[in-house]
Amino acid sequence: MEEKITQGSLFGVPSPAEKWDQDVARRALDELFYHAHQYNSSVAYQELMDFVVRFRFYAPFNALLIHTQMPGAKYVAPAYRWLRDFGRRIRVGARPLVILQPMGPVMFVFDVSDTEPEANAPPLPPEVERPFEVRSGKIGNEYAQTRENAKRDGISITEQDAGSQSAGAIQSTQNSQFIDVLAKLHPDIVYVQIPRRYDLTLNLKHSAEAKYATLVHELAHLYCGHLGTPNDKWWPDRRGLHLNEREFEAESVCYLVCKRIGIDNPSDEYLSGYLCNSEFVPQISIECVMKASGLIEQMGRERLKLRKEKDQ
Repeated sequence: MEEKITQGSLFGVPSPAEKWDQDVARRALDELFYHAHQYNSSVAYQELMDFVVRFRFYAPFNALLIHTQMPGAKYVAPAYRWLRDFGRRIRVGARPLVILQPMGPVMFVFDVSDTEPEANAPPLPPEVERPFEVRSGKIGNEYAQTRENAKRDGISITEQDAGSQSAGAIQSTQNSQFIDVLAKLHPDIVYVQIPRRYDLTLNLKHSAEAKYATLVHELAHLYCGHLGTPNDKWWPDRRGLHLNEREFEAESVCYLVCKRIGIDNPSDEYLSGYLCNSEFVPQISIECVMKASGLIEQMGRERLKLRKEKDQ
């Protein structure tokens, strides 16, 4: 899938991607990749991808955190939920796992293997006993919802007849227009104009599942920072990455997002082929892959708020 991106340093000046690599504080999890070599082998990376796919009840970033602490985890929940929903208590000496909490700092969760049933506890439900079952293989409202949410970042999406060999592309726009976004501004629901920043094209002839996979792939290029950013509080500026690194990150995001909702996608074949033929994966940012995956997943589930005015 094609994207138009400038790469490399110019006249000895570090590229945005090189500056990102030097900023250790902003990519603490990537230290595991670069220095501890925890996920840079093909085998370890595939195991991580499969784990995050199966842990679809938690955001990809939290699934990664769980994997770094307990690779064999099966299903996790906080202590109060184990007792309230499943009638199970935490075993003495159980090890808590730390994940990020929405609108808060951190939350402690425990794997099912560290719990035991109370008297008369009900049997564990299928999502706990068999959390890795394959999904339906059909997309729901994710495609339409993601397209609508993309507008808040100034992304203009069009479908066009591009032939059988072209799926889609994204690039910075050359058109200084605006996009109308429907937003709830208390107490009214009104249209708000957002500057048009990016043009994203999809193949009109593809199925809904194929178009969604392409949309995820191209959004991954954007949210991993491959095209820069209008505001580094939204997503990073990592222009200057090698083509191989950019594509591997985008394919990884597409693989995770599509697999977690149970639809086939070309990234499955891409990653399998690459990981089978290469001992190590490219020097990617696992942190960016997981955060981009989580954002795109959220875009397919719910209507997101507009970017904050003070951040623009």
